[in-house]
Amino acid sequence: MAGKTIAFFPEAAFGPALNSVGIAQAVEKLGHKAVFLSDPGFVGIYEGYGFEAHPVALSEPMEPEAMAKFWQDFINGHIPNFRKAPIDQIDNYVKDCWEAIVDSAKWAEKDLPGILAKLKPDVVCVDNVVLFPAIKRYAKENGKAWVRIISCSENEIEDEAIPPHLSGCGEKDTACHEAFRNRFNEVIKPIHDDFNAFLKECGEPEYPLGTFCEASPHMNLLLYPEPVKFDRAIPLNPVQFQYLEGCVRQDEPYEVPNFETNNDRPLLYVSFGSLGAGDSDLLKRIIDAVGKMPVRALVNVGDYADRYSDLPGNVIIGGWFPQPSVIPQVDAVIHHGGNNSFTECLYFGKPAIIMPYVWDGHDNATRVQETGHGYKLDRYEWTEQDLAAKIVSMLSDAKMQARLKATSEHMQSRHGPTKAAGILDKLAG
Repeated sequence: MAGKTIAFFPEAAFGPALNSVGIAQAVEKLGHKAVFLSDPGFVGIYEGYGFEAHPVALSEPMEPEAMAKFWQDFINGHIPNFRKAPIDQIDNYVKDCWEAIVDSAKWAEKDLPGILAKLKPDVVCVDNVVLFPAIKRYAKENGKAWVRIISCSENEIEDEAIPPHLSGCGEKDTACHEAFRNRFNEVIKPIHDDFNAFLKECGEPEYPLGTFCEASPHMNLLLYPEPVKFDRAIPLNPVQFQYLEGCVRQDEPYEVPNFETNNDRPLLYVSFGSLGAGDSDLLKRIIDAVGKMPVRALVNVGDYADRYSDLPGNVIIGGWFPQPSVIPQVDAVIHHGGNNSFTECLYFGKPAIIMPYVWDGHDNATRVQETGHGYKLDRYEWTEQDLAAKIVSMLSDAKMQARLKATSEHMQSRHGPTKAAGILDKLAG
């Protein structure tokens, strides 16, 4: 069979982007051509992995550097809101995000039809929380499949029996579920009304309040691992939904450097992602605490290395780490709960302390603790003793280690990118 063209359109964030890279790498191994539709600021990311990428304007056009700064400023401006409970972030961070997301869908409608007509992909994979009508329309008019990739927490696909997306509620805490849903719908209604008006202009049916994207009728790929999936009232039909057990990409190798001290001690990896690195006061506090412990730590500080000085001898900082190559070599991880970090830790069987600040980090932090794969820790309300106790527990808890080992074996035996590529291969015909 001649190779087909499979297009990927991930959200302009490193989590979805790199998950799609993992799938695209596996797709090309089957002889197909993987191409990316990309926010202009992410074109270089995909080209760096050797893929063809086509820019799609998702906002007022600006230089990539300016766009990157815009999102850094956006996140840094919300740092005070990171101290708030998820329900109290709805009318600030969450509302601002949904306004930007809806705006991105409107902007994409300008470029997408022409790009799709030019590329003529056999399958289009979109990883976003909002519908892009041009993709759905292209698939219908050309007899092609479109696939939704859910790279955030599994509860992005709603179910009445599980916590609402972004809530951080416990699985069985139904009072929390109801309170969050009610507040979310109250705050989001004007934005949702605007989105429905846009859908109507595009010839699409309106969505019920709170819904911004639909499940694809062809296939939906969840990056969430089955060992931590929720107990749904209505189980997801495997004909339409498949769990990928994470999508760990191939990345450059990493050699752990020598530390000034504690070279024979357990190794931690600390990362709050490229945007979360702006919270340097928190990272400095963690570095100070870890500096007093019998461990070593690699700490991702993003673009803010110039804010750090007088580091303890058991800590090494960096602006970027090839995370899939680092995590297998460490003993435990402290992260923000982004879905890549969440699934990569499980894939490699590493316990984690999750200090969430926004989005599905709240859901993943709750889930890692209630399934016994690590701990949830408030981002700011902790003492050095709290942190040290949880690190010691992660490294010594035999039950947790056994659970992580079983989850890792399950995930690695299925290998998400290969599974996804096989599904896309069939859809491409």
